[in-house]
Order: sequence, then C-alpha cells, then structure tokens
Amino acid sequence: MMQQLNQDSPGEDNGAPHPNLPFFNFKTIMTATRNCANENKLGQGGFGSVYKGCLVNGQEIAVKRLSKDSGQGKEEFKTEVTLLVKLQHRNLVRLLGCCFEKKERMLVYEYLPNKSLDFFIFDLNQKSSLDWAKRFEIICGIARGVLYLHQDSRLKIIHRDLKASNVLLDAAMNPKISDFGMARIFGEDEIQARTNRLVGTYGYMAPEYAMEGLYSTKSDVFSYGVLILEIIAGQRNTRYETGRASPNLIGHVWTLWTEGKAMDIVDLALNQSYPSDIVLKCIQIGLMCVQENAMNRPSMLEVVLMLANETPLFPPQKPAFVLNGNQVLQESSTSGGGSSINELTETTISAR
Repeated sequence: MMQQLNQDSPGEDNGAPHPNLPFFNFKTIMTATRNCANENKLGQGGFGSVYKGCLVNGQEIAVKRLSKDSGQGKEEFKTEVTLLVKLQHRNLVRLLGCCFEKKERMLVYEYLPNKSLDFFIFDLNQKSSLDWAKRFEIICGIARGVLYLHQDSRLKIIHRDLKASNVLLDAAMNPKISDFGMARIFGEDEIQARTNRLVGTYGYMAPEYAMEGLYSTKSDVFSYGVLILEIIAGQRNTRYETGRASPNLIGHVWTLWTEGKAMDIVDLALNQSYPSDIVLKCIQIGLMCVQENAMNRPSMLEVVLMLANETPLFPPQKPAFVLNGNQVLQESSTSGGGSSINELTETTISAR
C-alpha cells in the first residue's frame, strides 16, 4: 500500500521529491477515493482537484491530484512537497505522502472534516456556527502558524497566498494553513525579494507585491490583516456591500475607524455577543497589518504578542489602496471568490 520513498523511487527527474516522504501507489489512491469519484470531490483550484478518500485501515485522507492542464506545474508541486515534509506545526496542514505513477502527481494529506474557513465566515447559513470565542481562536491560531513559517521553523517561509480558502478547519475547528505551492524559502539574512511572476489572490495582495513584485514576510502580514477583518466582518474584502462608500472591506473599515465607528463592521451573525474591547483590539491589529507602507506593519511575532495583550498597540496609518476622499484602488479581474492569479504581466492595477 505504502512504502518509504528513496532516490530510486518513481517520480519527477527519475527521483523522489523527498527521500523521507512515504509513497502511496496509484491503486491504493484510486481505491481510497473510488477512482476520484465526483461525489468524493472536496474542491478544485489552480493545481487540480482534491478528493476525500479512506484507506483500508480506516484512515481518512484528502488527495490533491495535479491536473494535466494545470496552471500550476511541477515546480509548485515540488515546492509544496519539499516544504511540508520539513514543516511540522499544529496550525499547518500535515502531508502524509505522495504518489508518482502512470504520469500522475498526487499529494496525500490529513483529512480535515470542516472544509475551509471561507465556507463558514462568508456563508449566511454557516457563519452563525462560529461564535466570537471560536473566531478569536482561529485568528490566534493562524497568527501562530504564520509566525512559525516566518521565524520558528527550520526554514524561513513566505507563504504568498494566505487567504480564507487556504485555512482549513479540523474536527475541533482549529485552523490549519494549507497550499504551499506558491511559497518561497528565504535565507536567514534575506529580507525582501522581487519577482516578475505574480502569484496570489486579489484582495489579499500587499500593494508592494501587486504593483512592484516585491515580497517579504510583511506581504504575508498584509494578507493576515485582511483575514482578520474578514473574520470579524463576515465579508470578503473584494465584495462590494450596498450602502457603503468604499468598494472593498479595507477601505470601509478604515472609514469607520476614522469616524470612531469601527464596531459597526462586526458580523451581525455574532448577535452582539462578544467582548467589545477584544474585538476592537483585533480590528486595530488588522488595520495595522494592512498599512500601505510595509515597514509600518508589525511582524507576526508582534501580532501574536498583541493578541495576547503582551505588547502595546499603536494607531494604524492609512491602509493600502485607500486614497484621499476614501477612494480605494481597484484591482483588475477582482472576483468575489478570490481567484488566484499567476502572471505579473497579465495584471493591470490602476496607478496611485
């Protein structure tokens, strides 16, 4: 059923993606997923489709199958394998193994029964199941996961596609960051890098990355700030809501913050059952994370300490994409679902 991969195992470039990663044979995967039946399909992304499966020993798994016409390819696949083999944290999804057989490329993960965060916070019928205590736990759990990537793991990792659909929830609704195909490893002394290939999702991209291809740990901090505001408001950053001046959530929150009405953004599904001081603190942290100047954004260590009341908060400055008169820069091809993109040359964003 499964064997330990070695350098002679079948795989890309006549070798395994990693010598210590368990190898599942193709027949085992097909049996577990009932030949990747549609009823077992959990979702689909740029990589391909994800299927639920069950091994003969009763263990439930999630199988990510690379599509033959995938917009993401071998390099993203190898990146995800390489990173997840080396990364172990309670707030990161766990990779169980892979399959390279019959020209197939598959990754096998632990199965997380509660889907992804976006399924709950953006759905009118589901969001009421996440009370404030659970939302705050999710906010803190994501922060710890990103801090681990940036500072506490053996590698320094920039995720580059942190968003609600890439935060999975286990049986106890604990958050686990997933999808590391776009991630990049930084050297210990490396602070910032530039790319001509823009990857990520509209609405979560830091301005220096969206406009100049510059990315760093502060790019992930920006994405995390968007996530905080979305979790509190129960709204997508990219979705325009009737009755507000700003076409995105960041601009709307900033307007309310400057008017002393920040609590107006809190999701009505919470039924005003929450500690106002903690919620307001989280809104402020979110705004600090999405400040236009990357240097002004806190590190993830500072975010974790602020969430734990161990360091003071400072007044946030104007967030990215907000101009005088509370106009907000609009990114082309923005979608409510937050579709990923992958080419800088195909992206047009109005000038500041």
